[in-house]
Amino acid sequence: MSKLRTVLPNEFEPHNHWYPKALNATIHPMISFFLSLEQERIITRYCHLHPTVNKEKLREVLNHKARYFLWAGADLLNVTSASGKRQMVVIENNSCPSGQKSMPLVDDNQEQGSYRLMVERTFKPNLKNLRNKIKGGLAVIYDKNPMEVSGYAEVIADVMQEPVYYVSFYKDEEDPSAKFVDGVLHIRDADEWKPIRAAFRYVTQKPWNRIPVNSKTKILNPTIACLAGGRNKMVAAKAYDIFNAEIAPYGLKINMPETIWDVSKNEIPLWVRKLGGHAVIKEPYSNAGQGVYTIVTPEELDAFMEMEFDYDLFIVQSLIGNSNWSSTTAAGKLYHVGTIPDNKNKAFVADIRMMVSSTENGIKPLCTYARRAAKPLVDNITSSIDSWSMLGTNLSIKNADGTWGSDTNRLVLMDRRDFNRLGIGLDDLIECYIQTVLSMVAIDKMAKTLVNKQGKFRMKLFKSLNDDKSLLDEIMID
Repeated sequence: MSKLRTVLPNEFEPHNHWYPKALNATIHPMISFFLSLEQERIITRYCHLHPTVNKEKLREVLNHKARYFLWAGADLLNVTSASGKRQMVVIENNSCPSGQKSMPLVDDNQEQGSYRLMVERTFKPNLKNLRNKIKGGLAVIYDKNPMEVSGYAEVIADVMQEPVYYVSFYKDEEDPSAKFVDGVLHIRDADEWKPIRAAFRYVTQKPWNRIPVNSKTKILNPTIACLAGGRNKMVAAKAYDIFNAEIAPYGLKINMPETIWDVSKNEIPLWVRKLGGHAVIKEPYSNAGQGVYTIVTPEELDAFMEMEFDYDLFIVQSLIGNSNWSSTTAAGKLYHVGTIPDNKNKAFVADIRMMVSSTENGIKPLCTYARRAAKPLVDNITSSIDSWSMLGTNLSIKNADGTWGSDTNRLVLMDRRDFNRLGIGLDDLIECYIQTVLSMVAIDKMAKTLVNKQGKFRMKLFKSLNDDKSLLDEIMID
């Protein structure tokens, strides 16, 4: 059954939109300092530590005016090489990122935190000069994460000083209260369908099968951002590769695992063998930790090969593991730095989520948090090992009824208590931010390429990049 609520100004209540452990946390001084750094100080520091980086090019990237991918959240791993070279590696960038509910307040007097920053910096300016003069209201549509999404709805109502429709839009929803008519989003209020001029979107599961690419309603982020890489790992890998070729002469690079794309299922064992028997296999269009398979033993590969899938093509990536077991690549092996050992002397894999958004003054960080794996890293692999429990960090849990839960026990806050466990410093945070921006710009540039001068989706070009019939059949154009 569809869920619909009309949100009015002055309804925001902080306890509804943060995890309890985050609501009462005190932000770590280093995080607060990082978020207050001006762009020029970041550029100066980064170029000082990376002398081959062109300062002007870095400034251009950080000031990129995003057209389609305006709000992003990258997942990054803190890794090292055999020679001890540390780096932050981009695992993926998300077009509907979570994070606000896990972020302690930077200023205790600003109770809406970075929810409000996001709406004031990015959502509201994006409504200026709407091309399609649709007379209608505002909406927030979602299929996941109601704690956070309802927070956005309430802040949008406050900032815009008008009612906001907060409505579910699930993949297989019966009798939904949201639909598109001639490219315009309509919301059912009582028995009347009302047009929507702009919507904030947190629709994560196959959004392209119900939100048209050529939407007349202004949507943040639009579906094209998902297809160009924000929710499509296949095209994202190609976008990163293309952008890396462009920025390499300037000393910049998106750090990513070695990636083989357009892999059919029966080819996968060959690529796993090439990577030394250790690999990560990904369904290109899934998210929230679903559809990712870590392979470190022949038994795990056999179990994967017995599974059935909706799509025809996969991605195979080099696996980052422990010093005794990681994928072998042309660039050598990378290993997890992991958390500082706990009082049982156990270290855990952790990833860092960095959320950023496009503003009138460049791409700026919004919030950040970390997640650790369920079980500690081991030095040696046995045939009975469950590698995902050591390497998987996503907190999302898909319930049997299709709803989502979250394992907050593994959440690592950027507060005075948790942050020190990560073993990272200010320069690592700057690296996370720059890697996030680079991957965001790469996807936004790909999205621009996939839209013609008339603002229409270039399906033939997209097909040449991602010729997966099952996916192509799902895409809603108008």
